[in-house]
Amino acid sequence: MDISELKLIPLFSELKESDLEQIAKMTVRQVYKKDNMVLIEEEVGSTMFVILNGRVKISRISDEGREVILSILVDGDFFGEMSILDGQTRSANAVTLEDTELLIIRRENFLQILHSYPQVAINLLKELAHRLRRSDAQIKSLSLQNALGKVGSTLLRIADDSGIIKQGKVEISQLPPQQDLANMAGTSRETISRVIKSLGQLGYVKKEGSKLIILDYERFRQDFS
Repeated sequence: MDISELKLIPLFSELKESDLEQIAKMTVRQVYKKDNMVLIEEEVGSTMFVILNGRVKISRISDEGREVILSILVDGDFFGEMSILDGQTRSANAVTLEDTELLIIRRENFLQILHSYPQVAINLLKELAHRLRRSDAQIKSLSLQNALGKVGSTLLRIADDSGIIKQGKVEISQLPPQQDLANMAGTSRETISRVIKSLGQLGYVKKEGSKLIILDYERFRQDFS
């Protein structure tokens, strides 16, 4: 693997080239087609994954059989690490939303990396803390807010994860399908459609096909965070 690609991954970005060369030897890259199930909830896990390019949906199935989307991961994000760290079964499903290239690291190799390169362990802890804070905010959003607030908070999470900011606006180049948005916001497809239309009428967003533009990011964050 080209170490210049590893350098772009936040987990490894602060390592020296000589360290990246050693890590590259412990990895395998593989392309998964769109809608490919990468991880299955409750299966035994022996590998973790880093997204080189593409998008992956992380979800669980509720007791009522409804899909609950926890997050949508993009380039540089990683998943499958929990089973690596605690030896337990997978905590969620992972499905590719488009053709996706993944870096695969086996459990014994990743544990070796953590022991050999403390900076990777620090970066891992920072990301896990960020995810915990985001989960707390998501729980608060789902439990306290009305439909407008739930959808707005969901769009804000997507914008923070994968949006491109320019001159105060944030562009989400490929908004997830309405059903996926509904599963993220804990609402229905009809509500998603209605609320996005309302957000447009209120001057918060502009929708162009599958692209969504948040017209004033600071205003949007203030009202929906």
